[in-house]
Amino acid sequence: MSAVLMRKFGEETVQFLGKKVSVETSDQKIYNGTLTGIDDKLNIVLDHVESIGTLKVIINGTFIKEIKLMEKPFDFKALSDRIARVFPGLVRIREDVGAIIVMDKIKVTQAGIEEGSGLAADRVRAIYDEFIKETKK
Repeated sequence: MSAVLMRKFGEETVQFLGKKVSVETSDQKIYNGTLTGIDDKLNIVLDHVESIGTLKVIINGTFIKEIKLMEKPFDFKALSDRIARVFPGLVRIREDVGAIIVMDKIKVTQAGIEEGSGLAADRVRAIYDEFIKETKK
């Protein structure tokens, strides 16, 4: 049971990577920046730290009180459901790597199609483009 909980925690934490976060430490300091690294002890790396005007900071996990996500995470579930309507049974979400895998050969991330080519990849790209257009509204 513990391994399942740790895996789920890890999957949730991965969603914070590359996103804007607000970090409060035990001494009430607040750091706002982009989370670029995190380990199992919650040691973190922040880029473009606005609150102190530095490019990068590493914060020891023992001093972190809370980490708040400041932007909406990419909705892999909704996109994978949409792709699965066209490719039923051939779509898997890999939240650990931040991707959707279609037919074991097309890799879709929040940035678009990263691997795959051909007619199927073109169809997935069209679904992705439509999804992005609708979510930007």
